[in-house]
Amino acid sequence: MTFSTRINEAITRTGSVTCVGLDPRKAQLPAPIRDAVSSDTPDAWAAAYTQFCCEIVDVVKEMVPCVKPQAAFFEQLGPAGMVSLGQVIRYAADAGLIVITDGKRNDIGSTATAYADAFLGSTASVTSAGGDPATASPWGGDALTVSPYLGRDSLEPFVEVCDQRAAGIFVLVKTSNPGGGYLQDLQCDGRTVYRSVADLVSELNAGRLDADGYGPIGAVVGATYPEQLVELRAAMPHSILLVPGFGAQGGAAEDVKAALDASGRGAVINSSRGIIFAHARKEFAGTFGDARWQDAVRAATVEMNEQLRA
Repeated sequence: MTFSTRINEAITRTGSVTCVGLDPRKAQLPAPIRDAVSSDTPDAWAAAYTQFCCEIVDVVKEMVPCVKPQAAFFEQLGPAGMVSLGQVIRYAADAGLIVITDGKRNDIGSTATAYADAFLGSTASVTSAGGDPATASPWGGDALTVSPYLGRDSLEPFVEVCDQRAAGIFVLVKTSNPGGGYLQDLQCDGRTVYRSVADLVSELNAGRLDADGYGPIGAVVGATYPEQLVELRAAMPHSILLVPGFGAQGGAAEDVKAALDASGRGAVINSSRGIIFAHARKEFAGTFGDARWQDAVRAATVEMNEQLRA
């Protein structure tokens, strides 16, 4: 079973296209977790991050198809944070969630191969590909965000590992940040750079399509550019889209629905702050607050699911 098949089946099973971003930050942790940190050391904060993210997984595991841990917030804590990231990935995978590691990695040659080998291939994905679970990657994620700006040859090692382990990648095509257009919107030979990257994604997916017509090479396309989202959905009909920018960054439900195919699949919509720190949102703070932060996470997830189904 390919990565694209697995994620579309997870969407069908949960009835959700919500991806919960796991972006732990010290100052925004709910008080019961933040106040229990015994000392201001990386080890203590890493333990808090693990607890926080694993409790989120417990809340959302039956409600969404996937989670997306952002490696940077764990890397801030040094080695202890990286141990925490590994624990969170494994916990989410064991809970049956598809794990998209947001690391935006890439390099050339053997270095790209090393990144791919490190991050791509959970036990579930390796098993579904008919391989030995012992060959799963050390990090154990199902997919990884990847930068395309070193060229086609830098992406090919990731594609090869996707083939071997039924894993997936999400190539940065049109990102949600305001400054992304500095490079991505440049015109070259009559088309934008982001459209050139989209065409490369489609080329790499050719010959790798599952029964539903999707391949393992997905694309990151921001919700903050709805016109380009429509354009890129049409340009990459065989790619699962990962859509950041919903909610806190300004992307609206009506905008992101353009990422979905006719069956309501083919994309996952990410929300991080709006879900994991929902206890601080004004519409939830009075009802739940810090003391019932897990209930706020549940309510925010239900809300997002309903918005995207409407």
